[in-house]
Amino acid sequence: MTSALIIDDHPIVLEGCRRVLLDAGFDQVLEAGTALSGFQIYRRAKPDLIIVDLAIRGAGLAGLSLIKRLRVRDAGTPILVFSMHGDPVIASRALKAGATGFLSKDTGPKTFLEAIEKVRRNQPYIGHDMAVQVALLGSRQRRERSDLTARELQTLALLGEGKSYAQIADGLGVSYKTVANTCSSLKEKLRVSTLQDLVRKAVLSGAGLSDGV
Repeated sequence: MTSALIIDDHPIVLEGCRRVLLDAGFDQVLEAGTALSGFQIYRRAKPDLIIVDLAIRGAGLAGLSLIKRLRVRDAGTPILVFSMHGDPVIASRALKAGATGFLSKDTGPKTFLEAIEKVRRNQPYIGHDMAVQVALLGSRQRRERSDLTARELQTLALLGEGKSYAQIADGLGVSYKTVANTCSSLKEKLRVSTLQDLVRKAVLSGAGLSDGV
């Protein structure tokens, strides 16, 4: 028996996905409205395919944390992100977290079915337009980071993990002032003016994956 698990808190989306999956030959379609219940159902039922939204019940991008948690236990089950977010940064983060494919919710049933058929064979799926945007994003990030020193890259990664200046100083074995100076240099090189913008840049660049952003 072939089973799928949909983790989404929108009833219309659940119903639409259910119909497409049943038409595609799945024998059982399980549903969860929260990341926690989705993980619990996964552990109990071990579905053959997982479809997950990233923004679940006002919990930020909780789906990212769920994907990483699933991947710790299971490297093989296909995971398709079905998201309202059409941002290439979000798509890139989902794929880095371990998703097999990424699909925007503004696509039609035919494309949804195509994505399902690809990921259930453990083949990566991402729409052409989104793939181009993700590639361009990665190229821009590599150019930006190619000008950074090793110390700046370390600091940027720790900022992306939500570390404070004091925690970064302790972790790198340097003074607080050194961290402050490094962050000033980063702001200049990455063309941002505030610490908040620098932290956001660190998170979105993939230097660190902060799930609450």
